[in-house]
Amino acid sequence: MFLARIEGTVVATAKHPTLDGCRFLIARRLESDGAAAVEPNVVVDWMGAAKGETVLISTDGDIARLKLGNNTPARMVVVGLVDAEQQPAAGSAA
Repeated sequence: MFLARIEGTVVATAKHPTLDGCRFLIARRLESDGAAAVEPNVVVDWMGAAKGETVLISTDGDIARLKLGNNTPARMVVVGLVDAEQQPAAGSAA
């Protein structure tokens, strides 16, 4: 799992049949210092995430397979909308 910021949506008219009706978002992983990673990811969203929102992404394909079927190619799924983040103080145990 990792935190990411939603940057936009993806529209796909041709896609795997298991992905019909799915909402796709562009998410950029957030590094430990809060900076956005260079490479964006396309994720499946059932939570209703909005542009600019911080979300929790699961990289375990089991969630997608449970919802979409065992042969779905989806792997990254929005599993939570983040209300707040708290960083540990410098020098303290995590």
